[in-house]
Amino acid sequence: MVTKAFKDLAILNAAKRGMPHERITFTPHPVSGKTPDELRAYVEGNDPVSGKPMMMEIVDALTRPLSEDEKKTGMVPINVGPPSFKDTAVNLQEYFLNNGMTDFLPIILPTEETVDAMLKSTSHKPDEVCGKMAAGAYPPWEFTVKQVAVNAVMAGCRPEYFPVVLAIASSGTPSLFSSTNSFAYAAVINGPIRDKLNMNYGIGALGPFAQPNATIGRAWTLLSKNLGNGGIPGDTYMGSQGNNLNYNNAIIAENEAASPWTPFHVQKGFKVEENAISLFRGLGIVPGQGARGTSTDTPKHEEQFSDLFSVFTGFFGGLVIADPLVAVSLKSRGYDTKEQLIAWLYKNTTQSVKDYKSRDFAYGFDYPRALKGLEPYATWYKMPDDAMIPRWPHETDINVVVAGGQTNAFFQGGSLSYTVSISIDKWT
Repeated sequence: MVTKAFKDLAILNAAKRGMPHERITFTPHPVSGKTPDELRAYVEGNDPVSGKPMMMEIVDALTRPLSEDEKKTGMVPINVGPPSFKDTAVNLQEYFLNNGMTDFLPIILPTEETVDAMLKSTSHKPDEVCGKMAAGAYPPWEFTVKQVAVNAVMAGCRPEYFPVVLAIASSGTPSLFSSTNSFAYAAVINGPIRDKLNMNYGIGALGPFAQPNATIGRAWTLLSKNLGNGGIPGDTYMGSQGNNLNYNNAIIAENEAASPWTPFHVQKGFKVEENAISLFRGLGIVPGQGARGTSTDTPKHEEQFSDLFSVFTGFFGGLVIADPLVAVSLKSRGYDTKEQLIAWLYKNTTQSVKDYKSRDFAYGFDYPRALKGLEPYATWYKMPDDAMIPRWPHETDINVVVAGGQTNAFFQGGSLSYTVSISIDKWT
């Protein structure tokens, strides 16, 4: 049972799992922002695809004996096309573009020479399966080191960037997804590799000013399309407005030398000298404020963070990207660790129970958890409407990284959840 907006995607997923005749019932779309009465009318009305009464259709689908075609099993093979293409450079650019293999910007054509050069930057064999990914359509596609190298070349990566791209690919995390929400993705890179690759973590750290930052993120998008079967609008991608970050995502190299706090990867169990990349998913990044107050006042940056976070829904976590000036100022005021700052933010960034319950995600995701007795949801749903609760269920939903060139006590906030950290060294 799925909404009408996902009709083609649902049929595609069923077919690719060997069930092209799977019985699917559709509801009208959207379901978010609807009252209980409106949703009940959906269920008691007709399937907008078949025109049949929905409840009768569901009962029939569950009780009618399977036909011979519905009993068949087996997976649908994936056509990866020929191993190589030969034509002029102009025609090849058009071929990649017209077949949906690009982000609609010109690519670096992946010749045998450029792909071989990329492969020399890893000890892993070209035909080694290094991951699998599903960026909307299932089952996930499996891919090799060489296939990742092709996409890294297309994105404009230098060979020395390749272990970082392989680490991303191995996670199986796509930077494009099928949700009607227009998701965004980000990655935080730590360790000596930041300087080895000349990554930008100073002035303009999140801007278009360094090749590794730009092309590593772009490679993530291209492999999500070409190796994860994603990014086809109306098919495997349903984001209503899309997200500009999807072009090359937000690649954040942490400014470890200028930060007074523990590097992010060390917080996740890595050693300082190790190289790691940490992935985030959510809705995007918005600018915060510069230093507030007079020249004699100490800026209350933590309050500014909280003000910015108060506009986030709480469905995704909160990510603070603080300039080193902000981090140093906070440490001078007693926040010796990121964890101390996070504890303050968790306690002081609050919402009323009434506002929390009014949000679609709370009713759709958290209320069932509350019914199962899971905390803190069970307690939150028992509290009066005017009670105040944290904006996020756990302190671990908030993360802090330091990046910037110290020209302004500036910060940005992301409605982004941490997902996983991966060793880059493993892929050298």
